[in-house]
Amino acid sequence: MQSLLPQFNEHLPQDIQLNSVQDVSANFNLIQSVTQKTYRYFFANAANFHPFASAFLVNVSEELNWELMEEACQLFVGRNNFKGFCKPSVNKTDYVREVLSAGIFTSNEFLGQFFPQEIYYFEITGTGFLHHQVRMMMSAVWQIGKGEMVISEISRRFESSEVSEKLPPAPANGLVLWETVLKNL
Repeated sequence: MQSLLPQFNEHLPQDIQLNSVQDVSANFNLIQSVTQKTYRYFFANAANFHPFASAFLVNVSEELNWELMEEACQLFVGRNNFKGFCKPSVNKTDYVREVLSAGIFTSNEFLGQFFPQEIYYFEITGTGFLHHQVRMMMSAVWQIGKGEMVISEISRRFESSEVSEKLPPAPANGLVLWETVLKNL
C-alpha cells in the first residue's frame, strides 16, 4: 500500500500531500475519526512586504505588542463557547470547543527573495473548530497586538454568546490545516 503513495500525491492538488497510506475498514468514517486538528496561520510584520509573498501569508504592518498577543493566545486554551469567534449558523446549537494549545512562533517554512526575513505563525490545536473560528481568533490576536482591542474582550466573548460586534475574519491566504490526528489508525 505504501508503494502507492507517490501516485496518490501525483494526482492530488498541489496544496495537499499525503504522508502515509494504510488500509482501513469499509466502515471507516474520516469525519468521526478526527481526534484533533492543528492549524497554522502564517503572517509577517514587515515594513517592506513583497506582494508575491501574499499568496502564502498576510502582512500586519502596524507595530505589535507580542507579549499581549501571546497572553491572548493562552486565553483560548481550554473548553469554551466560541460563538463569539465564528460565523454562527442557524443549524448549529453547540459552539463549545476545546483548544489544547495556542501560541505564536517563528517560522522557517518560507525561504526566498520575496519572503520577509521574519515570518511568524499562530498555531492552534484543538479537538474541533467552527466555521471561521481560527481566522477570527487570529483577527482578535492582531487587534490586541495593535492596541485596538483589550485582552479582556476574549473572556467577555466566551461569557456572552450574543456579542454585539462581530470580528472580521483574518484573510484566508495565511491559514493552513497543518495536521489532523485520527483515532483507530
